[in-house]
Amino acid sequence: MKEQYGMMRRGKGSVLVVDDEAIMRESLCAWLQEDGFEVEALETGREAMEAVRRQVYDAILLDLKLPDMDGLEILKACKKTQPNTPVTIITAYASIDTAIQAMKEGAYDYITKPFNPEEVSLTLRHIINHQVLQRENIYLKLKLEQRYDHRGIISKSHKMERIFDLIATVADTRSTVLIQGESGTGKELIARAIHYESSRSHHPFVSVSCAALVDSLLESELFGHEKGSFTDAKTRKRGKFELADGGTIFLDEIGEISPKLQLNLLRVLQEREFHRVGGEEPVRVDVRVLAATNRDLEEAVREGTFREDLYYRLNVITIHVPPLRERKEDIPLLASHFIEKFNFEFGKNVEGVSEEALQLLLEHDWPGNVRELENVIERAVIINKEGIIMPSHLPPQLIKVPEGAASPAPPHKTLLEVERLHIQRVLNENDWNIQRSARILGIDRTTLYAKIKRYGLTREVHPWRDNNRH
Repeated sequence: MKEQYGMMRRGKGSVLVVDDEAIMRESLCAWLQEDGFEVEALETGREAMEAVRRQVYDAILLDLKLPDMDGLEILKACKKTQPNTPVTIITAYASIDTAIQAMKEGAYDYITKPFNPEEVSLTLRHIINHQVLQRENIYLKLKLEQRYDHRGIISKSHKMERIFDLIATVADTRSTVLIQGESGTGKELIARAIHYESSRSHHPFVSVSCAALVDSLLESELFGHEKGSFTDAKTRKRGKFELADGGTIFLDEIGEISPKLQLNLLRVLQEREFHRVGGEEPVRVDVRVLAATNRDLEEAVREGTFREDLYYRLNVITIHVPPLRERKEDIPLLASHFIEKFNFEFGKNVEGVSEEALQLLLEHDWPGNVRELENVIERAVIINKEGIIMPSHLPPQLIKVPEGAASPAPPHKTLLEVERLHIQRVLNENDWNIQRSARILGIDRTTLYAKIKRYGLTREVHPWRDNNRH
């Protein structure tokens, strides 16, 4: 049996009521309908399971005692079909054991008969308002991601925006791109963005770490081998270049390959063909090559460890990925992104970062870059019990006094005061040379100027020093 009760007024929501007692069902639905909810009332568990498969509700009121099915079984089915819809249990048996079991199975709350319809209505309003807030948060997050997420690269930094523009410019060319940057800056994300912005996006993107394998294995990995070419070559194997045909190959840590492989790679870039290990016939491929390194290849060329002709072949277009310390405005965005990622992964509900903890994140130099930040947030989410990341959740290296201080920090000083004293000391020791001081502090000049202004730092005048200049 099924009844439909009215239409919802603005600001309310849709509610499914499942109860086998006709008087209880009808009176509850009439009350809720009068209060502005859109209500569907069902008598049996089977009707309820069919209903949740065809329609999404804002809330469900479910009697645990039904004639055809156990209420807990229906609850499980509802949570499987509509995991985000809160289910409130109705029971005539004020058994704490039943209520606890229902909550363990995912019930939002429970009420016992007899109940006050007005209290039920207030409970539903609270549930649905919470649902609306969640949807608004999801919407705002999606809008934020649309603004600041470029193919998985989270940033609002001006330096990164210039890289995004360059990605769009070079994506549909065949030119080789060399991506340079420190470890952990996200060089592979840049390579993937280039690939997926290009007309090759429907073809393979193949990534190879050139430092992960010894020379002989890397040659086979890149170019494949023929059956019998060495002891373990039981069959012919296609290499990464063949697998990437029509698409893109990303050679990470390109500065680590041997002189022999450098020569082989140069031939591929020049002739668009190669030989498998032990093979005689050339293999032609249409592959776009992207490479990355955290080494200074120009210096490697001068030292004679990297071929100059290969360097120029790779260095057609260069993208320098800035370290995290030079784009600290991205830290709050990245922290929020990683919190959501690890909330999902570990089943946690961390809401954000406290102001004090965020200040510590902003003051850290991040030698491990974005990867280090990701690890810090992962740790903080795992050990978190407060619902928000506090300084106590951060690793010790984030709250140490900066290295290079001439003396220990005075007792009873805040971290901000410690930073102010340290910056003043570095500036004084370097005669207020902004570029050199910024390099020592591990920040860019713009950040240093901002901190000078924030702390009201002024240059100390030493007449003896000025006199010595004449």
